[in-house]
Amino acid sequence: MALGGGGPRSALQAAGQEGAGQVFNARVVRRMLVYVWPYRWRVLGGTALMLLVTAATLLAPYLTKLAIDQAITVGDGALLNTLAVLLTATFLVQFAASAGQRYLLGWVGQRALTDVRADLFRHLQALSMAYFDTQIVGVVVSRVINDVATISDLLSQGLIQLLGDGLILIGIIVVMLSLDWQLALLTFLVLPLMLVATRLFSRRARVAFRETRSTVAAVVGDLAEDIAGMRVIQAFAQEGVSRARFERVNNANRHATIEATSLSFVFLPSVEFLGVLATGIVLWFGGRAVVSDQLTLGVLVAFLAYVSRFFQPIQELSQLQTTLQSAMAGGEQVVRLLETRPLVVDQPGAGAMPRIAGRITFDHVSFAYRPDTPTVLHDVSLEIAPGRVVALVGPTGAGKTSLASLILRLYDATAGAVRIDDVDVRSVTQHSLRAQTGVVSQDSFLFAGTVAENLRFARPAATLAELTAAARTANAHEFILNLPHGYDTPILEGGANFSLGQRQLLCIARALLADPRILILDEATAHVDTVTETLIQEALTRLLAGRTTVVIAHRLSTIQNADLICVVSGGRIVEQGRHAELVRLGGLYRTLHDRQFVDLADTTRASRWVNTTPGEKVKPKVRGGGE
Repeated sequence: MALGGGGPRSALQAAGQEGAGQVFNARVVRRMLVYVWPYRWRVLGGTALMLLVTAATLLAPYLTKLAIDQAITVGDGALLNTLAVLLTATFLVQFAASAGQRYLLGWVGQRALTDVRADLFRHLQALSMAYFDTQIVGVVVSRVINDVATISDLLSQGLIQLLGDGLILIGIIVVMLSLDWQLALLTFLVLPLMLVATRLFSRRARVAFRETRSTVAAVVGDLAEDIAGMRVIQAFAQEGVSRARFERVNNANRHATIEATSLSFVFLPSVEFLGVLATGIVLWFGGRAVVSDQLTLGVLVAFLAYVSRFFQPIQELSQLQTTLQSAMAGGEQVVRLLETRPLVVDQPGAGAMPRIAGRITFDHVSFAYRPDTPTVLHDVSLEIAPGRVVALVGPTGAGKTSLASLILRLYDATAGAVRIDDVDVRSVTQHSLRAQTGVVSQDSFLFAGTVAENLRFARPAATLAELTAAARTANAHEFILNLPHGYDTPILEGGANFSLGQRQLLCIARALLADPRILILDEATAHVDTVTETLIQEALTRLLAGRTTVVIAHRLSTIQNADLICVVSGGRIVEQGRHAELVRLGGLYRTLHDRQFVDLADTTRASRWVNTTPGEKVKPKVRGGGE
């Protein structure tokens, strides 16, 4: 499959080269608020509790002021008791409302996070194979797990906290101005310094947190790729190279994270310092005013309480700024993924594919995987009769897999049309088409789960009798019974606890149970021993009965009895016919055939002798498979 252009590595590099983005992306917030809307009543409940917390926060210092000025200083014990009870009740209400708010909004945040991830997963399933051709698993996983997690706090706590802290700030300013406007204005002298510090922090944090999100994706992507390729890494003794590459991306993530957290470590103490400075201003000027009887002690105490509370929401807002920066960086990636349009979509009004008889028609089909890649199929026309076995052979990269992929509509033809039973595959729903097709490939993929669950993958409701019948037909029943738990034996990730031949037999049984009308065999007997190949060939013979089958083959011995053999080269069908006809034709098929099936007489004439030791000559070994 020739894709051209960028690949997984380029995608991994691109993950670390994202732009600085925006401080606040309203489009991201609007898109994410859609996931909060179903839980709006809980959000409203949390908002009401937040207003209660705000009121209690503003009321407590004022009650303290009343207790000092109107009860303690005049010796009114009854009023002091009343105010003490009110103050205690205020703190209890503040505690209960704060706990309730956090629970409700945390509940909403987790539900929204789950919904976003579920939506992303559904969207990934709808994306065309062309998307996955240019992505690596780890980066996509990072989008679904890490980037979504960054916006959860913003959705659940951040926006409500922003509103609550804003109201507290406004309330404190109003109360302080009403108590003593001159002392209040002196206190607010530190605000310009606060604005400058916040602006500087925001500008640098925007870049730092996007770099953090990018490097996290790169770490996950590199880790996933190396784990998947561990067999190759160890086989070629490249542990050191892989380790060095991972250390580079890991260190890049460490540097980015340190840079982002260092900004917070500088900014938060700056806010605390300005809070201490404001407290000092209140103590100095307010204390002198109390001494000169221009201000009551209760007002001074209330001012000190309000000043401490004034900078507390500012600190929380600065921390929210950190959450906001990280959420915007992650949210932009999530929205970008959600807005990635699949290249293969159901047309408006597309109907269900009728039961397939099996006629396949390629009508002047041309195809390129992406607009920026070369055309891999050129004006291909082919008619496959129902129930026939058609083999596609040719050099690697000739376009065989591309032809098979177009039948399944994993991609859409760039020009021309692919028809099944004279129905353009683009005019029916993808699900109804693929529900009647099946694939057995050389990469026999099994899901983590039991043997029975894997066999029932396409038919979850299949009975045990149907299950065992399919396994018997696929020559898999005997070895399944010898497993520790029979059909309930767990399959490790990638089928690691099964041999290649066993995995292939299970895939054939899975296809048999699905009962497809059209079957694609992509070199289903490659890389197995001759004994297992015999079992697989017997199973395939039963599987092919009554179905239209397209066989992609490199090992020509497996397709000599095909009803039609198509030789593909350079994206075109250059020869077609039965085995004997193509051998007599003396074209590309004959060349491929002779490479694999050279008799001893022809070898003497057509091959070089290779000297091994003086006086001894050995003929080259005949290749039994591959190209």
